[in-house]
Amino acid sequence: MKAIAVNGSPRRKWNTAQMLESALSGCRDAGAETELVHLIDLKFKGCTSCFGCKRLGGPSYAKCAMRDDLTRVLDDVWDADVLIVGSPVYFGDVTADVRAFLERLWFSILMYNKEHTVRAPKSMPVKIILTTNAPEFGFHKSLNEGLIGTMSRFIGPAELIEANATLQFDDYGKYDAGMFDVDDRIKRHNEVFPQDCRRAYEMGKRAVAEAKELK
Repeated sequence: MKAIAVNGSPRRKWNTAQMLESALSGCRDAGAETELVHLIDLKFKGCTSCFGCKRLGGPSYAKCAMRDDLTRVLDDVWDADVLIVGSPVYFGDVTADVRAFLERLWFSILMYNKEHTVRAPKSMPVKIILTTNAPEFGFHKSLNEGLIGTMSRFIGPAELIEANATLQFDDYGKYDAGMFDVDDRIKRHNEVFPQDCRRAYEMGKRAVAEAKELK
């Protein structure tokens, strides 16, 4: 049993990464091996519409034909039993790196036949973690529903959790960020964010249990 987490944040140790680490800790406690990938460390780009993934009888049918640092990650995803994707929300969407990752993950298994058949190698639970400095997440409803719906259709049962009003800076005084109540942000980081990480941990444990049921 293996769980892979993909961090789409440019920060390797901040809010999104910490929640992903908590989720993977839950996976390990449930008996799974784990892997964490930081997309910021890789050299890759989004789909180039080469259509190699749709060429009948071709060597890359139903898999991404591009060859770069993301190739191994995509292979590892399909070798895993649980997929966890984490991203901060930038302007109402996931980061550019996550978007490129999802393009190549999703598009390669969606066929252009009349049924729009999805040819995923397997079904697995998908867990999504979103973080944002915004105090409320209601305006991201369409993003959440889109991620859950597409992941559920293309890969397997999906679940999403979010952490909002997150701490962005070690020292707010060094940045043009006067709109924030710094004391409130620090208080929330100390009191609420650990609860967000705990939710991620429990989600990781739940994911492994769901993966075992799918086998």
